[in-house]
Amino acid sequence: MSGSFRSVRLAVLSAVIAVGLLSTTSGFAADAHTTSKFEGVKANSGTVKHSRDAGKDMLTWSDDYKIPDTPAPHWQVVDTKGNVYLLQQQRIKGEKQNRTIAVPSYVKDIAKVQVWCSFAEALLGEASFPAPLKTAAAERDDMMLSSR
Repeated sequence: MSGSFRSVRLAVLSAVIAVGLLSTTSGFAADAHTTSKFEGVKANSGTVKHSRDAGKDMLTWSDDYKIPDTPAPHWQVVDTKGNVYLLQQQRIKGEKQNRTIAVPSYVKDIAKVQVWCSFAEALLGEASFPAPLKTAAAERDDMMLSSR
């Protein structure tokens, strides 16, 4: 009897975790999605694709994106709460570019991707995802909370 009780308990626990995961991810887009076209004073071309690589969220700009001709354009993301995260510069010394970046684990979701000039402290353009993206770090946090 104790063996069948454990089986039932395990099945119920599995169902609760599955329902919890489904409810926490509703309203958020899945792995690979693309933003709208950048719109702004200097960034008016291209899009950004979100993907996952080895459990990390990656952002990559499209081939038709042109880095704005400003001194210090940076990647920047905005979450669903309006928090803004300044990330890497788009241009590195010389001709090198940060075409693809890893989103830090402290970013829990992404609603918009922006191009920010840290020299002029000005928003150069932004693009939005069709639905907010929950990051892998947030999904891991949710799983850990639901397993308690």
